Amino acid sequence: MNVRVRLDITGVVQGVGFRPAVARIAAEFGLGGFVYNDAGSVHCELEGPVVNVEAAIAAIRHRPPPMARIDTLQSRRLQPNGDNGFEIVGSRDGDDSRTLVPPDIAVCQDCLGEMRDPGDRRYGHPFITCTNCGPRYTVITDLPYDRPKTTMAAFPMCPVCATEYQDPLDRRFHAQTIACPDCGPRLSWRAGPGPLEFGDPIGAAVDALRAGLIVAVKGIGGFHLACRADDDAVVAELRRRKTRPAKPFAVMVADLAAAAAVAELSEAAVSALASPAAPIVLVPRRPGLLAEQVAPGLADLGMMLAYSPVHHQLFDRLGPVPLVMTSANQGGSPIVFRDADLAWIDGLADAVLGHDRPIHVPCEDSVITLDDQGEQLPLRRSRGYAPLPVSVPGPRPDAVILATGGDLKTTFCLLGGGHDGVGHAHMSAHLGDMADPRTQDCFEAALEHLAFMTDRRPGVIARDMHPGYATTWWAQRYAAGRPVIAVQHHHAHAVSLLAEHRRLGTPAIAVTYDGTGYGTDGTIWGGELLAITDAARFTRVGHLRSFALPGGDGAVRQPARIALDLLTRAGVEWTADLAPVAALDATGLHILGQQIPRGLGCMPTTSMGRLFDAVASLLGVCQEVSYEGQAAVELEHLARRGRPAALDFDVVDGVLDPAPLIAGLVDGLRRATPTADLAAGFHDAVVRATATAATGCARAAGITVIGLTGGVFANRLLLHGLRRTLSERGFEVLSHRIVPCNDGGLALGQAVIAAATLNEADAAAVPERNGICASESPAR
Repeated sequence: MNVRVRLDITGVVQGVGFRPAVARIAAEFGLGGFVYNDAGSVHCELEGPVVNVEAAIAAIRHRPPPMARIDTLQSRRLQPNGDNGFEIVGSRDGDDSRTLVPPDIAVCQDCLGEMRDPGDRRYGHPFITCTNCGPRYTVITDLPYDRPKTTMAAFPMCPVCATEYQDPLDRRFHAQTIACPDCGPRLSWRAGPGPLEFGDPIGAAVDALRAGLIVAVKGIGGFHLACRADDDAVVAELRRRKTRPAKPFAVMVADLAAAAAVAELSEAAVSALASPAAPIVLVPRRPGLLAEQVAPGLADLGMMLAYSPVHHQLFDRLGPVPLVMTSANQGGSPIVFRDADLAWIDGLADAVLGHDRPIHVPCEDSVITLDDQGEQLPLRRSRGYAPLPVSVPGPRPDAVILATGGDLKTTFCLLGGGHDGVGHAHMSAHLGDMADPRTQDCFEAALEHLAFMTDRRPGVIARDMHPGYATTWWAQRYAAGRPVIAVQHHHAHAVSLLAEHRRLGTPAIAVTYDGTGYGTDGTIWGGELLAITDAARFTRVGHLRSFALPGGDGAVRQPARIALDLLTRAGVEWTADLAPVAALDATGLHILGQQIPRGLGCMPTTSMGRLFDAVASLLGVCQEVSYEGQAAVELEHLARRGRPAALDFDVVDGVLDPAPLIAGLVDGLRRATPTADLAAGFHDAVVRATATAATGCARAAGITVIGLTGGVFANRLLLHGLRRTLSERGFEVLSHRIVPCNDGGLALGQAVIAAATLNEADAAAVPERNGICASESPAR
């Protein structure tokens, strides 16, 4: 007996070869019917023997294309109409819903094989792609995802490509980015102010790189600056041009064999590097094979594999030479992605390897690290992942929330509700430092694009409580009378962690350690233990004892100032044998000697990140911070080489007092204890003190779940040690897996908190209540 079944499928189902896969499955089971896209879903009807139809549905569910993600698959029986053949029907407009926009993914092995085959018609084609690979998010201009609604619209298919495009048995069936040397984009080369050249751009780029020049390379989501990573002089020159004295550069290599030659690769690292997302992965570097200036003073290396056809063609001719591959920008500004904006990087590159396929929205490389269990910890969620959403409890179906995130590592979040109470929280790609006006321009363009693609226009704005953040000012301007909900920084961190684990509503203690976040008492927080009972509320149950940032933000750049304040609080005299004292001139010491005792120009803080900075200064590790987290990162790398010296905090009622620890570090220095041992001892002391405080707070409240969030938990020594200690004490320990622990994940928490607030009150009655949107116990 024949049956007919209609399937309605949502998720990542466009731009990933879903319709051709359904067509192949229908052919496999001898079924008739059709499949088509609309803006929100894939729909198909299958007709044939009941056993075959059921088998085909199971195959669709369990064998989707590699890059597809099925969120819902609904089926219903229809009357058979005698269909014997199966066809792919053209996409249909008119549906108000939207499908999920797929991310950009690395070129697949099938395409690489064709590109390198002299007998293949796409031999040497630098824009080879198929339904299983290539750009998606950065080229889609509208939905449904069809070629006229991508940046490939300007490249009409040649007859041969059109034949492949229409053949259900071809890998490029309905591949919207299909092209070949006859009809696709083309590469170009420009050396300095010279004219565009089209003869052999890859060869020209390879010659320039071999000669030690710096080349801007247009990729999938923007331009990179590339140079040899094994040449100290050229890497130093790139640092000089970018005014980037110490922040590590990412390195790109041809393949896993080339990666293993310069770094130690675990099984988890191999899996992450070779994944379709192709992120930058932090791995231990092998000594002596790369320029020291690639990652000064660090034992780890940010490594990625070639992921676009252009990258592979460069390495095919360059050989096993690793390349620095860093975003084409000045520090803090957004990545250059439009040819018209190349003036932004004037003076940085000697030449440009470009192409004429437009990039519709920029997308930086993603960065991950690996924990002691081999799990991925995102540090920057961008290419390969954005803009895939996180499923969270949503606001009312008619409400759309825009969360603006933080000022550094800026990402935004668009959260809309559904009738089933589940929302899709769409996170943007990494955008940069919001204080830069160019980043604000990119923020607005990316927001307009994602709002259009998701059909979500914000009606409520969520932003950080800090009154001086650029995102705060932007949110106020953008709101134009719409409600603005201010969210405490560390509350947002905590809820982002619970949201990604789908543990909202589960009582938890969130250990929230970062650099700086505006507290509800007007001081700078950053070493917080928060009790979360529901998304809209928190109680501050513990924290690092307050100390001072002499000179405010200046102390972040010069951590010796913080160290001197902590020495004073520990009762330690400022003597010339101490590194922070030696790091400052006589005038600076005199001024600080007046400021610190009187508290003049000293911002109170409980920041764990700033404590790490001060300890790095005290141990002589870092006295000038040129990039965010530098002192803490260098301190961690030193600590990995040490055996923990005995050091301790005082912990009373959830408050961690670092005074005895500072005094112990000074005693260790004067006894000539190796600084690596003192650094390891400091990390060990933070783990034990935090575990003591968190355990006490959790057991007093009958809580069994403890979360670890905030940028300090990019420190793997701290993360691994605290997770192990708390697990041994019987707690369930949560850490980030989907969004970054740093401010790159902040917008998710802001959006969810705002949604919870809206669910408690009518949106029109939610004013900005003095910067606080959630109830909180009095600060301790």
